Amino acid sequence: MTTRLNPYISFRDNARQAMEFYRAVFGGELNVSTFAEMHASDDPSEQDKIMHSMLASPNGLVLMAADTPNQMSYNPGDNISISLSGDDEAELRGYWDQLSDGGTIAMPLERAPWGDHFGMCTDKFGIQWMVNIAGDSQ
Repeated sequence: MTTRLNPYISFRDNARQAMEFYRAVFGGELNVSTFAEMHASDDPSEQDKIMHSMLASPNGLVLMAADTPNQMSYNPGDNISISLSGDDEAELRGYWDQLSDGGTIAMPLERAPWGDHFGMCTDKFGIQWMVNIAGDSQ
């Protein structure tokens, strides 16, 4: 797998509907995981919300999205992040180190419930980044 750079859109409660719409527009395969399926929230009102979704179109476009958890702020206009993902641990940790340097780490780069290593940060220019290292790293 090569490293990929993809837009990641946050929604409040309608990620599923939005991603189904984008699938109708762009075509492709839509994979959706809920907070319940990933054991990512104890809040009963979040169980059916989308923790992660990914639309991969036939021509190579990839769009990712999720519902914002209740405890996190949601501000339309700043609800888009950039996702870096792949399986080259050294490359992705290097990006993480540089992007988070001088910025704010929202979630440290560490093992996630789905088995990959994942982290979220805002760089010193205010851009939100997510880094996902696939596989059994560390």
